Amino acid sequence: VAELASSLKDPADFDSPDPVDSDIPMQDGYPSDNIPIFSASDDVDESRLEAQEVGKYILAKSLFDCREYDRCAAVFLPPNSTPIVVSSPASESRTQTPTKASKGKGKATTQSPEIRQRPRRNDLPRLSQKSLFLALYAKYMAGEKRKDEDSEMIMGPMDTGATVNKELVDIGRRLEDWFHERTLQAKEAQNQGWLEYLYGVVLVKSNSHEDGKEYLIKSVNQNPFNWSAWLELRDLLGNVDTLRSITPKLPRHLFAIFFNLDANQSLYQTSPDIHSNITELTKAFPTSHYLQTQRALLHYHSKDFEESESIFSNLIHSAPHRLDSLDHYSNVLYVMHNRPKLAFLAHLATATDKFRPETCCIIGNYYSLTSEHEKAIMYFRRALTLDRNFLSAWTLMGHEYVETKNTHAAISSYRRAVDINPRDYRAWYGLGQTYEVLEMHQYALWYFQRAAALRPYDKQMWQALGACYEKIDRPVPAIKAYKRALVANMAYIEPPPSVSSSFGSGASDFVNVFLDPEIAYPIALLYERLGEFEEAKGWMEMVVAQEEGPLRHPDEFVEGEEGGGQGTGVTVTTSRARMWLARWALRSGEMGRAMELANELCQDGFEVEEAKALVRDLRARMEAGGK
Repeated sequence: VAELASSLKDPADFDSPDPVDSDIPMQDGYPSDNIPIFSASDDVDESRLEAQEVGKYILAKSLFDCREYDRCAAVFLPPNSTPIVVSSPASESRTQTPTKASKGKGKATTQSPEIRQRPRRNDLPRLSQKSLFLALYAKYMAGEKRKDEDSEMIMGPMDTGATVNKELVDIGRRLEDWFHERTLQAKEAQNQGWLEYLYGVVLVKSNSHEDGKEYLIKSVNQNPFNWSAWLELRDLLGNVDTLRSITPKLPRHLFAIFFNLDANQSLYQTSPDIHSNITELTKAFPTSHYLQTQRALLHYHSKDFEESESIFSNLIHSAPHRLDSLDHYSNVLYVMHNRPKLAFLAHLATATDKFRPETCCIIGNYYSLTSEHEKAIMYFRRALTLDRNFLSAWTLMGHEYVETKNTHAAISSYRRAVDINPRDYRAWYGLGQTYEVLEMHQYALWYFQRAAALRPYDKQMWQALGACYEKIDRPVPAIKAYKRALVANMAYIEPPPSVSSSFGSGASDFVNVFLDPEIAYPIALLYERLGEFEEAKGWMEMVVAQEEGPLRHPDEFVEGEEGGGQGTGVTVTTSRARMWLARWALRSGEMGRAMELANELCQDGFEVEEAKALVRDLRARMEAGGK
């Protein structure tokens, strides 16, 4: 049907000098309102072009939906139009002259005089913005398709991540000339935002991130309903400060609020303000599955897995065929070791669409939980075959390669993940762990530092950093890193409502902090290595004190409950700390204190043999002293 519609006689071929029949009623040189014209543009020329291109546009859109991208582009950009030759990487290197700054690696280059002095000439046919965008975007998609074909199989010899879209140069030059012409004609205010979006994507793919960011900001201002432009802009945000810097440039629009929420989510921000923003948006969109997913992801990133699982479970009941973000749900179930629910989720996703990357990641997580790592890798590779930019699959596949001791493949997977998203702290952390396995601690240290910078409130990042400093014999930075881990892990007990929470009012006297013994114990050992024994003793005493937990306000004590009621109880780490204190008391001549600690150790069930030996030694010394 679309081909028949596009094969009708062109209006310009009629005898009438006008592009439309003279009998059709006209108004200001444009068909009147009773003529169906598919355009929402206020620009008369743009509307006339869209009216003339209706048949071709329907054909091109049909071809695009069928993924025949080259045919789609040829509808508006026929092969006989003046082409711009796209150079291969080898020919580009011949047309670029390296400068002195490029000595060695050849990164800094300057264009040859022929390219630098290329005259700006818009050789595109006269098309509406909508049709031009469709044609150029089809060329871009055709280039992406050929890039994937050139890369061949995932993690194969040709899949190095260096394969490029060879259409980018052509599209970029055409759009550059088109924007230059619009500027000369003073028609920038009539731009619709679609071509700005495409040019921004091309610039980003060409590593011109700042220029790409500016064009994407223009796009969302001209067409705020294009959510794809918002997502591309989100991917360019390196940190929260960058988000704050571009916020004043964004339009005052509903989508800007959703963008702010999505951007904070991608930066792993979990502040109460984000929760309140979701609550306010939920009042306007009470049944929005997207907002429910965002809240679940917030709890997931803050490691509140129980609440995240509960929200995802409700989402499954209300929208069982919605697969968006369910790969994160499978991560939650994996961490919780909830094998039955993960198996159910895998069956549900497979029944819905087995050729979605989310489905493959869910199945891969299930096989990973059952320790079938080879099968897990197979499904993660299948997910990447469906979408090479699916971040979760690269990171999870790296984890699986670590489990199978294939460190080279693990490093490659993690590097591809950080190439796609440099903000993915899990991939940076995975690289650090892999280099630790290889005992390359200096490399691991750098990657752990990147992970800690991205997740400053995650104790796991700082704990790994401290352990790495410890292994390269740098105790002072190790102590600082472990203390940062303790700060990130602090769980504050709220004071009773009757006590004011302002500083200096005495409220802080009733708020105690729980210290993770697994972090505090290495700090004590590091102080011992530095010869600061009193400091080490203080930390060991704090480790032992965590068995009962932090103290409460007197009004909060429950009858029959000792301490704060939130202690760890006796663990291997607290028993080791008690043993250290007992030996310290023995060296200090505090026989009674040493005997008390040794007797406690005999009842703990940990370090029992050493404790019994210490008790015998103490009794012998006490008897010898008595004689």
